[in-house]
Amino acid sequence: MTTEQYLLERFGPLMSIVDIAAILGRSPEGVRVALYSNTEISKRLKPTMLKIGRRVYFRTLQVKEVLSLDGERGSAIP
Repeated sequence: MTTEQYLLERFGPLMSIVDIAAILGRSPEGVRVALYSNTEISKRLKPTMLKIGRRVYFRTLQVKEVLSLDGERGSAIP
C-alpha cells in the first residue's frame, strides 16, 4: 500500500485539523496556533487549506506532497 492510498483510505480526500495533528504528533490546538503564525509549517500547509463555511480542511494529497510523507514514489507505510 502506498502512502497516498493509506492516507486516502484513512482520512478521505479532505483532512481536518485533528487529522493533521495526528500525523504531525501535535495537539489540534498546537496545529491551529502554528497555522496562524509565521512558521515554516504554516507556509507549507496554508496552500492546502480549504474553508467550507467556518470549518477548515486540508487536501489530503497536497498535504502528502507538502510534508514529504513519501520518501520516494510508491513507498509504503509499514
